[in-house]
Amino acid sequence: MEIVNFQKETSEQSGLRLVADAKDVTELSAIDKQFVNFTFLRVNPEWRRLDENTKSECRAEFMSVFESFRAGLLMFSYSLVGFDSKADLLFWRIGDSLDLIQELTAKLYRTRLGSFFETVDNYLSITKGMMFVGGGHEDRVHVSAGAKKYLFLYPCAKSKDWYEKSEEERDALIEENFMVGRRFQNIRIHLTHAFGFSEQEYIICFETDEPKDFLALAEELRQTPASKFRLRGMPIYTCRQRSLKDCLEALG
Repeated sequence: MEIVNFQKETSEQSGLRLVADAKDVTELSAIDKQFVNFTFLRVNPEWRRLDENTKSECRAEFMSVFESFRAGLLMFSYSLVGFDSKADLLFWRIGDSLDLIQELTAKLYRTRLGSFFETVDNYLSITKGMMFVGGGHEDRVHVSAGAKKYLFLYPCAKSKDWYEKSEEERDALIEENFMVGRRFQNIRIHLTHAFGFSEQEYIICFETDEPKDFLALAEELRQTPASKFRLRGMPIYTCRQRSLKDCLEALG
């Protein structure tokens, strides 16, 4: 398991380390204070009643608008068709500008296909400049997302009792969770901070190529002492990464 973006003191005993910001790397997107957005959309059933030529034209227009923002945003599309009754599509977007995220969303809504979408959930969070990670990885100071087939989204908030504990006690509980997770080499975890943006405090997403691994990890984490301080936090969406073309065609 790889854990991306969690602040903590270096622990020599555990073999885990902090990776500081790189000041001279410009090829990738530095993680320091980037905005992260997860937008879940559901299509109106009326869409499926359109003729195929009309749907093809609408999909092409929608994709053209989406692709025009590639230069300013790191973007991934996921299909939820067959997995969830609340949403059909997820856009995971990462960038330096909230304005770009809003502008893209508005332009997508103004397309013909966009008029058939409604937003089911919308999570906004921000990254931090240090990451708590396992050893042996060459670079964890840049956004590294979309590397796995499946994504599980997990909004999280802690109870008041959690914040009454000392920082050392909280660190020890968190590290215990991380030690459980390190056994799952197929899982990458991204933790971003949502406090101030919504009622959530953290948005955690799990990337994996094998969903069974995530289910096993979730079951083990539920038994750790830190889990009793969770006020809210259940995996709520199961998503399969696909090209935007495939995601739109899966809508019917």
